[in-house]
Amino acid sequence: MGEKDITSKNLEAFDDVFSDIVNGLLFKGEQVVQEQSLVDAQPVSMYKADGKVHEQERDVSKYLVDQSGEQINIRVALLGIENQSTYGEDMPLRVIGYDGAAYRAELGQKTRYPVVTLVLYFGEKPWGKNRTLYDAVRVPDMYRPFVNDYRINLFEISHLPREAIEYFHSDFKVVVDYFVNRRDNPEYRPKNPQKFKHVDELLKMLAVFSHDNRFSDLLVQEGGRPTDMCEVLDRVENKGKEEGIIEGRIEGRIEGRIEGRIEGRIEGIRTLMKHFDLTAQQAMEMMEIPEEERPKYEARL
Repeated sequence: MGEKDITSKNLEAFDDVFSDIVNGLLFKGEQVVQEQSLVDAQPVSMYKADGKVHEQERDVSKYLVDQSGEQINIRVALLGIENQSTYGEDMPLRVIGYDGAAYRAELGQKTRYPVVTLVLYFGEKPWGKNRTLYDAVRVPDMYRPFVNDYRINLFEISHLPREAIEYFHSDFKVVVDYFVNRRDNPEYRPKNPQKFKHVDELLKMLAVFSHDNRFSDLLVQEGGRPTDMCEVLDRVENKGKEEGIIEGRIEGRIEGRIEGRIEGRIEGIRTLMKHFDLTAQQAMEMMEIPEEERPKYEARL
């Protein structure tokens, strides 16, 4: 399992975050799914191919249940979340596999329920074409009446409208707020930063999907855990400045040494040319300067 799957699962597996994602993306913030109505589902399913049994695993999945009689859970729906940091042209096929395995498991059950899969895409570039089965598989026109199309529920987090930020209330609102605003403003700072609840999981998720390990580095730095996004961004920015200063000093020293070596060689070439009446090429030959480096010395001479 990849790093992004493990990290995002840590945050999204919390019931308050999971329900917030579903309500925010599917119902525009209306509190349709309550966190107390969620029960963890088995993310692993099996399928058979080439005569062998294989496993396929969702990122996060939960049953939406209802309480009836003596607190007996009745499944209302199976909700699943899949995360993508890059464009996946085969995503419609993957989702069909997940959903099909879930429906297959319902055979023989008295109560059956719908399966809903959400695909969360965190990339900066817009998602590519493939959003349906017809996009991912070439279906000749003559067969289209007999081949059911299949559409994925894709949400491009970085490209959500700004008003959608207010659809969320959990720590996932911090994630959405950051990715939406970072799209147009790298210097983004929230005006009224929301306090964190799941600090470790939130920072690890930001680190993976923003490709910036400074977020997760905050978890081991002195000064304790940050409590909101303003504090996070201030500390990340300060760390970046410190790293830039250190890198600048190192690069400066290296460049200085290289420059000093070049000047020393130029002085040696001039001495040989003056005292032994040599050409620049002859002097460089005597000093065993590589052929490919000689043009830059000639230019300096």
